[in-house]
Amino acid sequence: MRVRKGDRVVVRSGKYKGHRTEVVRALPAEGKVVLEGVNVAKRHTKPTRTTMQGGIIDKFMPMPVSNVAVVCPSCGAPTRIGMRFDEQGHKVRVCRKCGADL
Repeated sequence: MRVRKGDRVVVRSGKYKGHRTEVVRALPAEGKVVLEGVNVAKRHTKPTRTTMQGGIIDKFMPMPVSNVAVVCPSCGAPTRIGMRFDEQGHKVRVCRKCGADL
């Protein structure tokens, strides 16, 4: 999975199609990502010792990583991600449209 926490992404399909947001959490074992403000479920909670105040809490639910595309910071377009090796031999993520490092 080439999408990481903190990446700016655009949702490509579903109810939230077209929304540009940030990845809050990546779940590579499940192939899903949690996005900020997208795919929100309402959770009804009772007041407990940990949460003093009960009520309705918004919970961001996971979304399949195939439904999002990373937005390149240099060209500003949704793009696929390529990989290459730098001078030190480390893997670097690359924009497939403009070739810039992500």
